[in-house]
Amino acid sequence: MALLVLAIVIAAMISKEAYFVHGDIGTASFYNPPYIPTKCDGNREEQFPPGNLFVAVSDGLWDNGAACGRRYRLRCLSGPKRPCKRRTIDVKVVDYCPVTPCPSTIMLSRDAFVAIAHHGRKINIEYIQI
Repeated sequence: MALLVLAIVIAAMISKEAYFVHGDIGTASFYNPPYIPTKCDGNREEQFPPGNLFVAVSDGLWDNGAACGRRYRLRCLSGPKRPCKRRTIDVKVVDYCPVTPCPSTIMLSRDAFVAIAHHGRKINIEYIQI
């Protein structure tokens, strides 16, 4: 019986922790198509992950192109008019920020932005490399 209770407590702790990213704090906005060519893989369509959950990153994460292919788990923390959905998403870096100067830490594809926010243009995020 004690083992069953312990297993339930551990499972509850793990499931609660799955929502929290515990990473770095930054900002995110979105950019619209066309998404190619990218700085990572040019015109290759296969560079984009399923669900179009991909990002372009600013100087702080770009690392002279070493960021290409990195994956991040992120979640919306806050923004104007409470835009956040209560979920995390995993995204893949496919590009360098297409706007100079970059308006945020991470520029999300339109699909990635809609996956974590109901509305808005710029949100505060928490992210961690996975």
